Amino acid sequence: QVQLVESGGGLVQAGGSLRLSCAASGRTFTSYVMGWFRQAPGKEREFVSAVTWSGGNTYYGDSLKGRFTISRDKAKNTVYLQMNSLKPEDTAVYYCAANPRTTIATLMVALAYDYWGQGTQVTVSS
Repeated sequence: QVQLVESGGGLVQAGGSLRLSCAASGRTFTSYVMGWFRQAPGKEREFVSAVTWSGGNTYYGDSLKGRFTISRDKAKNTVYLQMNSLKPEDTAVYYCAANPRTTIATLMVALAYDYWGQGTQVTVSS
């Protein structure tokens, strides 16, 4: 049973930084893509970033590269999302997700991910 547990969310002022963590357990993630999505009230779930567990290749949503950095620690089975220069529009619930298929064409698609964490709230005040 795959479990994903996010942590690190909170309230931060605009321009500040947060680092989200996603502790993964339940199986070997060698062939997986690990992703971060976010959902603001009244909006659809949005792709933020993804990393291939094996090769560490990274992908970002439009306009997020440069401010957000995804990484993974194989030894700790943990995926991180470092968020810098945060803006009020970054306010959302952030979800960690695991996709057992390393298919680049679908890694930005929420439906391609089989496993999800419970989410962590990020609030950026202006």
